[in-house]
Amino acid sequence: MSTPPGTPADLLRSALDQDPSRPLVTFYDDATGERVELSAATLANWTWKTANLLQDELATEPGDRLALLLPAHWQTAVWLLACSAAGVVADMHGDPAGAALVVSGPDSLAAARSCGGERIALSLLPLGARFRERPEGFLDYAAEVPGQGDRFMPYAPVGPDDPFLLPPGEEETLTGGAAVGRALADAEAMGLERGARVLSRRPYDTWDGLSAGLLAPLAVGGSVVLCRNSAALDASALGKRSEDERVTHTID
Repeated sequence: MSTPPGTPADLLRSALDQDPSRPLVTFYDDATGERVELSAATLANWTWKTANLLQDELATEPGDRLALLLPAHWQTAVWLLACSAAGVVADMHGDPAGAALVVSGPDSLAAARSCGGERIALSLLPLGARFRERPEGFLDYAAEVPGQGDRFMPYAPVGPDDPFLLPPGEEETLTGGAAVGRALADAEAMGLERGARVLSRRPYDTWDGLSAGLLAPLAVGGSVVLCRNSAALDASALGKRSEDERVTHTID
């Protein structure tokens, strides 16, 4: 297995270079019936726009801490990769009170209000729709991101030795390179080979969930089928989904 690029954002760039039309993140929400498929090109477009939002509109600087209060979702994957690109530290489910800014879903707005910096809210509605009524004190991500640039260039270079992620429940911040290395080790332990298509039912509330549901598949040039609220799926329905999506590995 070849050595992967240095940061999670570099993994996305590699996927984009190899085949921009290939499905990279496919998302199911079995509570709503939603299915979203993002090619490498589409995921990159969302990621670069979000990174531009961070850098230009929100005036973040490398090393700033962002409390990311989002579930396992395709838009969470976008934010994680955008943080990597912009050099912002994603504190997954961290304390908003000590963060420079917070990104929140609709279920964590009350907790997010403790952040004294910029607050960004995501409706998590299908197709990335806006809130029907913007939460007071928050920017609506869906209203802010479309006008951002489709290309991203950080003002300061972001490399594998720069801090990237504080996983849920952990005390040590991972650099981009450490996160990629750890994801690659996970991929080997899970038996993922190059091009693997991984169906993950794990939430994003542990490193294992983040790895199986995004970083490990990307580290081996693979893709992920991310399933939220899938506990009610029986074996037959899960098997049908795996067949339809050409899944090579299922992680419960």
